[in-house]
Amino acid sequence: MVVGQIEVDRLFQALADATRRDIVRRTIDDSFSISTLARDYPMSFAAVQKHVAVLERAGLVTKQRKGREHLVAGNVAALNAAHDALDRLELLWRDRVARLGDLLAADLDSTP
Repeated sequence: MVVGQIEVDRLFQALADATRRDIVRRTIDDSFSISTLARDYPMSFAAVQKHVAVLERAGLVTKQRKGREHLVAGNVAALNAAHDALDRLELLWRDRVARLGDLLAADLDSTP
């Protein structure tokens, strides 16, 4: 899954909140109605609904209508995209640190 910068930003903005991370964690293995999710948080149903909407816009969860309820399910592919983005950043910074180390070592070698 190739993800552009805007999508990556949206993923990490959604994951920046502890409640949203918990909702994603809970919905990866099973689907829950928003009302079931809301029972476990010290906030209103509407607030949980807003958190779910942020996660849905980021692609981290999907909602499916079942009767009167909307079931929320986690999207593993989106989590994998976030993981891949972090892996790319790690490689970038490891490369930069290695090059910095090479420059410092070269500087020490050339010092009289």
